[in-house]
Amino acid sequence: MGERLHLYLDLIRWNRPAGWLLLLWPTLSALWIASGGFPGWHLLAVFTLGTILMRSAGCCINDVADREFDRHVKRTAQRPVTSGKVGVKEALAVGALLALAAFALVLTTNQETVAWSFAALAITLAYPYAKRFVSMPQAVLGVAFSFGIPMAFSAVTGDVPWLAWWLLAGNLFWVLAYDTEYAMVDRDDDLRIGMKTSAITLGRFDVAAVMAFYLVFLLFWAFPGMKWSFSAIFMIAISAALAQVVWHYSLIRSRHREGCFKAFRLNHWLGFTVFAGIALSDRVA
Repeated sequence: MGERLHLYLDLIRWNRPAGWLLLLWPTLSALWIASGGFPGWHLLAVFTLGTILMRSAGCCINDVADREFDRHVKRTAQRPVTSGKVGVKEALAVGALLALAAFALVLTTNQETVAWSFAALAITLAYPYAKRFVSMPQAVLGVAFSFGIPMAFSAVTGDVPWLAWWLLAGNLFWVLAYDTEYAMVDRDDDLRIGMKTSAITLGRFDVAAVMAFYLVFLLFWAFPGMKWSFSAIFMIAISAALAQVVWHYSLIRSRHREGCFKAFRLNHWLGFTVFAGIALSDRVA
């Protein structure tokens, strides 16, 4: 039993929390903006736990979809499904249970948010297969990883205003930035097995594009920040985030695997910085 549990925890990347933190910070930022401040313990718990559960479910689906490709990539060859330690049906069952648990949390909100959750699930299911047909599947991942934003607004207000879509569009560029860094790690393997990624599509412009993606993300999120929550704290947070972008440039400019992977893993701090600037500001509305 203990060995099986360990495999399941490995399947959902429990020892690598950076993945769900990348989803959590923009979702919580949207909750704070939609609520005009602290959203209350109920919604905080629903979206925090729901984010962890859905990211874990997504890992199960992704590993099943990519099991043939992952065998040819050194970094992923020993994942539970790829190595055969966890069967396909078993992994899908674990993913389904996690998704149902997340849906149970959504049911405690309102009808509008429940409806949006089906769209979020559809995008989550589509992403693993986008890598076979879309030259920049990171854009599909960007939508999937950003869907907590309109859901947060819906849970607070019962509506999804233009601001939610503006923030989603901005967050999409952040996902493009950090997942391109991630794709740069596996570029040689992906070229060999015929996988489509933004790192391959962008070619020699990859580093410049990543920097541009970061800047667009911060520009989009600074706009509502300056209009609705202008404060010294928020501007300090944006400046700190820009400093992290410069640091990321130093890590990826040589395109070494170790530097690119480190940059990817540290992205959750950038997201936390923006969230902290919003949460600590005097007024968010």
